[in-house]
Amino acid sequence: MRRYSLVIIVTIWIVAGCTLQPVEQEVGVIDDQRIDNFYSVEDVPLPEGLTAEIGGMDFMPDGRMIVCFHRGEVMTYDPREKTWELFAEGLHDPLGILALNNWEVLVMQRPELTRLVDNDNDGEAEEYLVATDDFGISGNYHEFAYGPAYNGKDLYIALNCASKNAGIWDEVRGETNMLGEVAGMYSAVEYRGWVMKLREDGVLEPVASGFRSPDGIGFDLEGNLFVTDNQGDWLGTSKLYHIEEGNFYGQISSLVWREDWNGDPEATPVSTLDSMRTRAAVLFPHNIMSNSPTQPLVIPENSNFEPFAGQLLVGEMDFPRIMRVMLEKVNGKFQGACTSFIDSAGLSIGNHRMVFDPEGNLWVGKSAYVWVGDQGIQRIRYNGGMPMDVLQMNVTPQGFKLTFTRPVDRKMAEKPDNYQFSRYYYAYHQKYGSPRMDEQSVAVKEVQVSEDGKEVLLTLAEMNPGYVYDLQIDQLNSMKGVALKNRRLFYTLNEVPTNQTALSSR
Repeated sequence: MRRYSLVIIVTIWIVAGCTLQPVEQEVGVIDDQRIDNFYSVEDVPLPEGLTAEIGGMDFMPDGRMIVCFHRGEVMTYDPREKTWELFAEGLHDPLGILALNNWEVLVMQRPELTRLVDNDNDGEAEEYLVATDDFGISGNYHEFAYGPAYNGKDLYIALNCASKNAGIWDEVRGETNMLGEVAGMYSAVEYRGWVMKLREDGVLEPVASGFRSPDGIGFDLEGNLFVTDNQGDWLGTSKLYHIEEGNFYGQISSLVWREDWNGDPEATPVSTLDSMRTRAAVLFPHNIMSNSPTQPLVIPENSNFEPFAGQLLVGEMDFPRIMRVMLEKVNGKFQGACTSFIDSAGLSIGNHRMVFDPEGNLWVGKSAYVWVGDQGIQRIRYNGGMPMDVLQMNVTPQGFKLTFTRPVDRKMAEKPDNYQFSRYYYAYHQKYGSPRMDEQSVAVKEVQVSEDGKEVLLTLAEMNPGYVYDLQIDQLNSMKGVALKNRRLFYTLNEVPTNQTALSSR
């Protein structure tokens, strides 16, 4: 592998608190289903004539936002002056960006990770330097590249597989292995369908395999790496994975690039492949929650989006939605629930890339490419107040514990009929996607509410690992009459804990 010297200077943002006045109401039943009671969505002006499909967004230490666009431009935006400036151009389908300082950025374009340098501080890069290009390219249109995600030491990127709807060129970059050209998405050149690590010494090395279209890569506050993947062959529905080195995550074509693999992926029994794969931490039910998840972005501490700090937001292309993911470790493995964070209320579709600014506002970049989506950038501001929402959903040996942002109305919360559970799974097979399998309702046998009213313990008739538990809450207000904002949650149950769970204040 080639080696490149890469010096990285990273600025850690400390997000300022919001200064806007709260608009919270406390009397009567309040219809706060509209997200703009607590958050407002506004469009950001863009240069005229620009095809505003966003590949990546970040903020420089001086407060300028830097954005890369599908058509190859890299531009800075000064939110104070509301002005755009061209930083670089001519890049090939850039789909990720990382600001290193006020004059250097890393951009993940299709053929390479590139370091752009503004040497004379005039706001425009003069140098376009290769950070790494040690991965294969076949010429197939679907070989996108994503990232980089940075953990303070190494950089991580993710590589798409090729599409069955197109072939490869006669001239390719890197080694080929046609056993990777399986039905559906395929990996004819090295490390397609992999997550890769660029070490501090400049060496690019494979980390984990089994990805189809991992259009989202990012770290949580504890340095755990997560990747989203889109529904398709070998993915019954879209997923969020916790990445561990050496693991295989399910899409089979990338297996040919494992050093310990000698067989033909397509000739391998599905039961064997199934036993090899690492289960997703969270499944996003197709046509209900997400059809095409994008970037996972951790909510920083001391941000305007408390009390959800530390949880992940995940963009969604097909729906006007940003999802919120609540994770926990059970028996040493991540799993958890997803729900909506923002639905509609001015948010458009095509939510591809996200970033928090120094003031704690969330910026959302749109994309469509040739699929469902949109163009432009939207900014989401916090208006103050505390939404009535499920803060956390945790599994227990007998069911689930819901923690709310506000004390619940006890009479409403104590009714078992208020909680409608069903459970189902998605098949692991070569076919594109999967219907919901073995879908059945699950009765709630008992409800307990904590003394402070913030926790509800639900005992279910059954708990079966391997299923998604789909919860719909019918009617629930806070103690002071604020209606529950998001009533549907989806918990991916891989593991059931053995330790008993009690309410924290009874």
